[in-house]
Amino acid sequence: MAEKILSNKNNLQVLYEDNHIIIINKRVGDIVQGDKTEDKPLSDVVKEYIKDKYNKPGNVFLGTVHRLDRPTTGLVIFAKTSKALPRLNKLFVSKDISKSYWAIVKNEPPKHHDTLISWLKKNPKNNKSFAYSKEVSNSKRAVLHYKTIKKLNNYYLLEVTLETGRHHQIRTQLSSIGCPIKGDLKYGFDRSNKDAGIHLHARQIQFIHPVSKEVINITAPLPKDAIWDACLA
Repeated sequence: MAEKILSNKNNLQVLYEDNHIIIINKRVGDIVQGDKTEDKPLSDVVKEYIKDKYNKPGNVFLGTVHRLDRPTTGLVIFAKTSKALPRLNKLFVSKDISKSYWAIVKNEPPKHHDTLISWLKKNPKNNKSFAYSKEVSNSKRAVLHYKTIKKLNNYYLLEVTLETGRHHQIRTQLSSIGCPIKGDLKYGFDRSNKDAGIHLHARQIQFIHPVSKEVINITAPLPKDAIWDACLA
């Protein structure tokens, strides 16, 4: 099993930072907010980074705007000020943030590009969601768009955008069409990755800065491994 290189205040991959916002490229294994594992969350790491960089006394304010699953990688936005936090939250609620993901799957999708509409139901006991073709009790409607952007030797690279933000939505819906993400044992891939991650990466984000009103467009570099490297070859 390869050792996971978790983020710390000295190796944090900061992709964008200003007075109000900081955007991080999350590593495999980082948790965005604390959970029952009691592992140090990425939010605490970012606070330590800000405290050291700016020599701030006392507690550092940091607002978590959204999350990524622990085994995934890519863009995570945090608010550095109480002014920016509710405005960023509003951007997500109103869907005024454009975000795309890259996913590597073993099987060729049924169509080159498609919109998947299903109803997802979460089972909290095993922290897993299930996709249904029609509404069932306690399910939530989920809408996802994908397109195939590259055929690799043994895999397919998909670009995914979401209309809804459901629990494990990309993982669940791609699995439902026979395309589980590489390394994702929970959703049907046949073997795990060495670092216990999955090949799902929050690749690009674009939005209007809630304070400066400038267009922010950030692309997160891919993790370093042979398969991700092949996506850019």
